[in-house]
Amino acid sequence: MRIVQINLSCTWGSTGKICDAVSELLSEKKVENYIFYVYGNNPQNKPNYLKYGNFLYTKFQALKSRVFGTYGFNSAASTRWLIKKLDKLKPDVVHIHNIHSHDCHFEMLFRYLKENNIKVFYTFHDCWAFTGYCPHFAMAKCERWLKGCGNCPLRKRYSWFFDRSAKNLQKKMMALSGLDLTVITPSEWLAGLVKQSFLKNYPVRVINNGIDLSVFRPREGCFREKYAVQNKKIILGVSMIWNSAKGLDVFVNLANTLPEDYRVVLIGTDGAVDKYLPKDIISIHRTQNADELAEIYSTADIFVNPTREENYPTVNMEALACGTPVLTFRTGGSPEMLDETCGSVVECGDIDALESEIIRICTDKPYSKEACIRKAKAFDKNERFKEYLKLYERINTAGAEGN
Repeated sequence: MRIVQINLSCTWGSTGKICDAVSELLSEKKVENYIFYVYGNNPQNKPNYLKYGNFLYTKFQALKSRVFGTYGFNSAASTRWLIKKLDKLKPDVVHIHNIHSHDCHFEMLFRYLKENNIKVFYTFHDCWAFTGYCPHFAMAKCERWLKGCGNCPLRKRYSWFFDRSAKNLQKKMMALSGLDLTVITPSEWLAGLVKQSFLKNYPVRVINNGIDLSVFRPREGCFREKYAVQNKKIILGVSMIWNSAKGLDVFVNLANTLPEDYRVVLIGTDGAVDKYLPKDIISIHRTQNADELAEIYSTADIFVNPTREENYPTVNMEALACGTPVLTFRTGGSPEMLDETCGSVVECGDIDALESEIIRICTDKPYSKEACIRKAKAFDKNERFKEYLKLYERINTAGAEGN
């Protein structure tokens, strides 16, 4: 059996780490497998991790997309190269993750997969595959995707001049019709949206994301001494990108209204974000490694995730695995990983309720470290991603029986 995964990265970011973990599990079982990716590096120089396209070419395709509104329908040359490689490998399964960073021509790729009767698993990490433009539409309160898109309220994010959201969605509908396709989502929330979309007649499987529990576990450290917050209650937020969708403004508000013995710590910031922050927020641009990040999770009194657009956030899992309770907005799949033993949920945008819950949790300590760690055991990446292998094996078994 031969498996190919296609993603924007191979080891970087949440989707890249998923591809890498799945590849390792396949390799352990001596299953021939490959990852095709565009961004990042292949730090271990694995011969089955194959880069296609290049940085400058992809940036030029992004510019074309902004001019003409053809988000997802550029990069024809790199897609032709990818198809040639697929044609040579003749995979039994192609597993697609994120391919909407201007790195792949959606229509060309799926036409090839359809014409060659290749089984496709497509993991949706957001909503892009069933909208004209948008990976997320919650903040825009938009439901146009249910009726074919058009007159896109977020058009300026994706195209300077033209609204091609309706045409793009039509092309996606055509490209994905007639495929041997199984849709996979990390959350029940996203699976519910898929079942309302034009893809509702395809099988949908929920496979939660996972994390490395050997890395994310309770750790001792000197964070409090380093930042002179020995007697403070630490409110932690972590994100790769900080903006209103991730709740940056919420943390600014909390820093201004929480009592003096509370301190907000944000990880993943940069110089531009720092200009927006009150001086008493501890801003950490990046940690040295995952071990240091786990140390900070372990030090925090509470992890707060005021995200307004989300699928199944890895940061929630990482915090719980380090023994830290989680407080989140009721957004996307974020609440799905919590129960009454390890965290709390408030309605999206209710900052007063969020602040009250922070004070309650830090004062009453209703969620023990042990309960958080126990809950996190369900997020072991090896167990979660074995679910992908089970899907592949069913295809292999069905093929053997057919022969």
